[in-house]
Amino acid sequence: MVNALSKNIEHRNTKMFLLLQLLVIVLAFMSHEHEAMAAYVPPYTSVVVPVNKHTDAAKPLYSVEIMTAYDYVNEQYLHSNFLIDIDAPFIWHDCIVQWNIYPGSCPTNTLCTYAVSCVDYQCTTFRTSYSYKNPSCPLETNTSSFPGWGDCTCSVNVFNPVTGSCNQTLINYDDFTVNVSDGRKIFSGLYDAHPYAACAPHSTFASFPSNVSGVMAFSSSPYAFPAYFYQPLKETLALCLPSKASVPGVLFFGTGPYYLFPQSNVDVRSYLSYTPLVTQPDSFGYFISVDSIVIKKRSINVPANTTTKLSTTDPNTTLRTDIYNGVVRGFTKVTKQLRPAKPVAPFGLCFSTSTVGLKVPDIDFSLPDGKKWTVSTANSIKQITNEVACLAFVDGGATSEPAIVIGTFQFEDNFLEFDLENSTFGFSSSLLRKQTSCANFNFTLTDGP
Repeated sequence: MVNALSKNIEHRNTKMFLLLQLLVIVLAFMSHEHEAMAAYVPPYTSVVVPVNKHTDAAKPLYSVEIMTAYDYVNEQYLHSNFLIDIDAPFIWHDCIVQWNIYPGSCPTNTLCTYAVSCVDYQCTTFRTSYSYKNPSCPLETNTSSFPGWGDCTCSVNVFNPVTGSCNQTLINYDDFTVNVSDGRKIFSGLYDAHPYAACAPHSTFASFPSNVSGVMAFSSSPYAFPAYFYQPLKETLALCLPSKASVPGVLFFGTGPYYLFPQSNVDVRSYLSYTPLVTQPDSFGYFISVDSIVIKKRSINVPANTTTKLSTTDPNTTLRTDIYNGVVRGFTKVTKQLRPAKPVAPFGLCFSTSTVGLKVPDIDFSLPDGKKWTVSTANSIKQITNEVACLAFVDGGATSEPAIVIGTFQFEDNFLEFDLENSTFGFSSSLLRKQTSCANFNFTLTDGP
């Protein structure tokens, strides 16, 4: 009896020991797998899209090309072009919303997406914090519904960056796809994002450049495109606008490195200087501080606490009248050798030139901590005709706010980095002085992740 009991206890102890051994092995395996996952570094560092310049609208504009849907018949992705807007709170584009999408339910050559109901919390959030508020905007109502489904859509107003008008859209669930990159080349691997966006009628985009059918929000809003990218991608937007419509620039979201031909081994980040981004109430855009504007060692005073906005929809730098007058006076003093020409709207200072490629002194935006953003001739002088070139700075009026808006002509062939995580803005000044440009990224598709 005692021997039987002893054997039973020994058997149970053996089983317990084996179970403990198994548990240790499983935990060790899980730990190893966890360490392997933690140590895994993907072969890509960012998503990447081409940037196109458009000159067939009322003002120069820039777009990104995004994959919006998959064509199962032809087995390929459909592409759409979206205006780059670093101020817009959310994405909106040419599409329609449906409650039930099935084969044949979507009209030909139309992008169909699922509707967000007016009773969903997202509808309330969009209307409360992200809808464009202006007396010209139509009333946001819950009366729009689809027959037979008994539910209402969520109408929200948006600001049209081309016309400056208010347009009404319907909030939807969307899908966008982009390629990934290691900063040197573009991979065939894809990254999917699933943002809340909004659909607008096709007629809304009549004033947009040809083949552009939406607005891609790259602001700091929690409903802008950057908010829908996750680890391992870092919260950094890098933008390089092309100066010509014939070749694309590049936009990255993620982190560096970034490479441009012909310096294929030089990380463009080595060219960047950094200044803090400044937040402004009731805005998801990007702002910096400018202490003064310097032209050939002559400093033009910028009043303290002056707001400077960065814009991808304003074509030129706009200055409040007091600052603008100081810049024009200073620039006139250092360009006395140039023959003046009759101003061409919207510019106030123009020069006669029979040779394209006028050379003038640099204009420096003096920033905190001794940093300076240099605006060279390529970004300060706009050639209007073969005989006339103008200073590409515009008088915004005596009460314009923000007092300084740096526009896209000053962005061209400058590499800009918006670090949303650390709230800093990096800028290269003109890449042309580095013997490269925004048109020099390698978009050749490479097999990869």
